[in-house]
Amino acid sequence: MSGWTHAYLSGVHLHGFVALIQPDRQLSELPILAHRGYAARFPENTREAVAAAVAAGARFVEFDIQLSADGVPFLLHDEDFKRTGDAVERIFDLDAAEVDDISVGESARFGAAFSGVRAPRLSRLVEDLVEWPAVTAFVELKRQSIGHFGHEAVLDAVLAVLQPVVARCVIISFDLEILVLARQRAHCRIGWALSAWNKDAQQQAARLAPEFLFCNVKRLPRAPGALWQGNWTWVVYEITDPAQARELARRGVGMFETMACVELAAGLAEGGDS
Repeated sequence: MSGWTHAYLSGVHLHGFVALIQPDRQLSELPILAHRGYAARFPENTREAVAAAVAAGARFVEFDIQLSADGVPFLLHDEDFKRTGDAVERIFDLDAAEVDDISVGESARFGAAFSGVRAPRLSRLVEDLVEWPAVTAFVELKRQSIGHFGHEAVLDAVLAVLQPVVARCVIISFDLEILVLARQRAHCRIGWALSAWNKDAQQQAARLAPEFLFCNVKRLPRAPGALWQGNWTWVVYEITDPAQARELARRGVGMFETMACVELAAGLAEGGDS
């Protein structure tokens, strides 16, 4: 665990979560992907959320990337800060220095508990990942930034920052073209997030042959409907119910993406292997 993680976690008791982020052997041994970090208990897509997931034992973390007006990658899901922050502007309309000052403490969920939390630059997360050699990062390139800046500009900006840890990263997106470019340029692992469950998507997945195939659990065919066969790992989100996770595992899902990584791991541990 990095010194920064230790320093941050020393103050987590102020928010009442210290018992929830003790290192969990079960979490470290389970194929659980921390969706936007430990976002059930911390503001999503922040260093705090990612650090809390890692401190709890997560080996797989996911976060989203949008670019500022001057092309700096930040962790952010939406194209603006209306939902998570204290600003209404789109990130594309703000320089990086302006984004640095925006609070993303999700006051609608947490009140003022995380008012000091700022939108993190991807470069800061890379510094943390260097200190977490056992952690794999799933880095989602958002379609809003791709549409605004173009495929090459987004990929170039992100790969330049990820370079020190790219071997431990998986580039994911709903956008097929940027995944093809990522594989060509960085020879990195990729994950395609499905927008639909249909024959066309199945054929596209077969041609792309990603290492990971992501799907919203609501899009999956109902059991006993079969999942598509391929040399990929199925990643299904948003999973919070241990019984549902076990059923999906029996159907061939290899990884579960959840904002409640600690709680899902605890539930699976309580249920044993049944």
